[in-house]
Amino acid sequence: MPAYHSQFMESKQSVGNIALLPIRTQFRGPAPTGINATDMDIIEEAIYYFKANVFFRNYEVKSEADRALIYITLYITECLKRLQKCSSKNQGMQEMYSLALAKFDIPGESGFPLNSVYAKPQTSAEADLMRLYLQQLRQETGVRVCEKVFSFDENRPSKWWLCFAKKKFMDKALLPPGQ
Repeated sequence: MPAYHSQFMESKQSVGNIALLPIRTQFRGPAPTGINATDMDIIEEAIYYFKANVFFRNYEVKSEADRALIYITLYITECLKRLQKCSSKNQGMQEMYSLALAKFDIPGESGFPLNSVYAKPQTSAEADLMRLYLQQLRQETGVRVCEKVFSFDENRPSKWWLCFAKKKFMDKALLPPGQ
């Protein structure tokens, strides 16, 4: 069975070689606006396909939107690792907020795990745009993952989500071990 790919094949904008896709978000950033409340965005798609895609060691990139899907999938794993230690939804939201705003590497930097898949930004302005876009994705993804993990009980995380915290999509992790 092949991995699931993004349905957002045509994107009008990109930064590096990551599609700059519209998302429904409460956070400011460079992502385009104008998406309906009922439409699926890239974050919702990544969460929807996460449990199936996380088992794949190889992933064929078919579009620039797939690179956004890969990044979000790796970030969801990091979120789940942090949420394992949280005992309530409020604590989880605080943890997701601090994880999203923590310093992170972008493509082209030595600490980024998938430099072979992502293009390095050409200019410092493009690097700033990429960092802002990835931060916006991280913030919104963290909120949505926390909502999923604590959807049944605000004082107990869902074991059906946390059991995926140890899985490594493509055998990679966004953060080095121990962080």
